Amino acid sequence: MSSFIPFDRSQPYLLPPDLKSWLPADDMAHFIVAAVERVPMTAFCVPVRTGGKAQYHPRLMLALLIFSYANGIFSSRRIERATYRDIGVRFVAANLHPDHDTIAAFRRTNRTAIEAAFAQVLLLARETGLLRLGVVSIDGTKIDADASKYRSLRYDRIRALREQLGVDIAKLMEQAEHADATDSDPQALPEELARRETLKAKLDEACARLEADAKAQAEAARPAYEKKKAVYDAQTGRRGRAPKPPDDEPPPERQISLTDPDSRLMRRSDAHEFRQAYNAQAVVCAEGSQLIVTTGVVATSADAPSFTSTVLSMENTIGLPKTVLADTGYANGQAVRDLRKKGIDPLVAIGRPRARRPYDFRPPPENKEPRRITEPWRLAMKDRLETTEAGDVYRLRKQTVEPVFGIIKSIMGFRRFSLRSLAKVTTEWTLVALAYNCKRMTRLHAA
Repeated sequence: MSSFIPFDRSQPYLLPPDLKSWLPADDMAHFIVAAVERVPMTAFCVPVRTGGKAQYHPRLMLALLIFSYANGIFSSRRIERATYRDIGVRFVAANLHPDHDTIAAFRRTNRTAIEAAFAQVLLLARETGLLRLGVVSIDGTKIDADASKYRSLRYDRIRALREQLGVDIAKLMEQAEHADATDSDPQALPEELARRETLKAKLDEACARLEADAKAQAEAARPAYEKKKAVYDAQTGRRGRAPKPPDDEPPPERQISLTDPDSRLMRRSDAHEFRQAYNAQAVVCAEGSQLIVTTGVVATSADAPSFTSTVLSMENTIGLPKTVLADTGYANGQAVRDLRKKGIDPLVAIGRPRARRPYDFRPPPENKEPRRITEPWRLAMKDRLETTEAGDVYRLRKQTVEPVFGIIKSIMGFRRFSLRSLAKVTTEWTLVALAYNCKRMTRLHAA
């Protein structure tokens, strides 16, 4: 007959429990609490109150957010629930229970504190010898926005709906005046009218935003047009087609989301479906630690426009690397020249290799003539990557940055932003990278 350990769930504690003793000595919670203590109070956005209920300490709120994100808890309501049910969260929150509104407001308004904590963790990693800034890898991944792609409209459709809503609103106004004259229920029509007016206001705002973006792009492209036009006018004899001036009117197919106007329809590749998403950028240490050293978010599916700004954002935090590895999506001559001016050696893939298994189940693709490379910097980069030394260094890219995205999406479970607008999702992506770094450093210390 087997014996069992006796238990009694109704047994009260004789002494108050010490939550720290319930966690292992190498638990990530201890590291996060210690790291957040290094963040200066001036980095936090603390509202000034002259009375009322006392506020939660900002260091407690920041540690709570980091620990929750590191454990795959992203919703403010789930974080609030975890302060009651999760031992690690209860320890980090000092057995306090901030409500979800307080957590959400702190996450929205404390971008500076999150960035300061991100920098402090990296400085701590460098002090302990875990981080070395020699070679880094950069890549981007598509993260879903907090918006449905079915709420994204084309510019021509927005204009048609605005006209239709204008007619419908005018008819409803006539019906409302008639209802007032006949002394019938005045509450039926105004509610329906309000819904249409709200929708029309959203369409007006989206249309104005598209038109403003188109004008800004036209103004940015005008100097290049003027230069081409001057060259064309200076030619004599038979001439070709005149350069087309930039159009400040949005094209009919240009789309915008009514829920999150900053997000865009994009897809991972030609084999994937379109998603309403952002392009999250990360620069990862390729010297063994696999820590994220800087982040960025752009609202374009292309990676090249953000290449320079993302890498150079490290200059004011932990310094610039010596070499940066990037795939073919970052191939841009101006970006390569700008990085070299800063003393950074970029290794960028030229062309997209089509590696296939020896016995692939899919039929072989049609033979296409490879793209002809004519730019001198591309030819020089291609020749350099074919050397043994540069090729061995470049192979570090795939085994450093891509596993980081796999851990964030599959292990931590972060596949969708909780906030809206480019500024707010940039803050949240920094918070995700900070949580990942804390997990990674805890594991490196344990090893």
